[in-house]
Amino acid sequence: MMSNIRIENLEHIREAAREFINQIGDHRVFAFYGKMGAGKTTFVKAVCEELGVDDVITSPTFAIVNEYSIAPHSGETAAAKKASPAEGGLAGTVYHFDFYRIKRLEEVYDMGYEDYFYSGALCFIEWPELIEDILPGDAVRVTIAEQEDGSRLVTF
Repeated sequence: MMSNIRIENLEHIREAAREFINQIGDHRVFAFYGKMGAGKTTFVKAVCEELGVDDVITSPTFAIVNEYSIAPHSGETAAAKKASPAEGGLAGTVYHFDFYRIKRLEEVYDMGYEDYFYSGALCFIEWPELIEDILPGDAVRVTIAEQEDGSRLVTF
């Protein structure tokens, strides 16, 4: 799985999010790499909104993980329905992690990361560099890089 999605500017982020959802297939764990300010949280927020999350989506920097609900068919886009092998689309839970403030891997063990990563729910992980050793083997590496013209390139 090697894809590139170019985000010209913030006005185009929702269509980039739809394109990403169209390509996720059966994958459930996504590790987002990129420099501070590259747009990881902004892109995850757009993906969650396109999936039909009605909750307020914020960076889980202090909480480490935020849990969002995707209501079945409430605002669910065609992209979200297509992305899921399940009959009802991607209804369920999304876990959004931010491991930026993690000091020791033990903190991640203590939070019971396996319950999240292996739940079958969508998991979007920011700053996965800090937990490489425990990422599931099938986690999809997503890199977001700012280009010279200010656009972003999402590679996975």
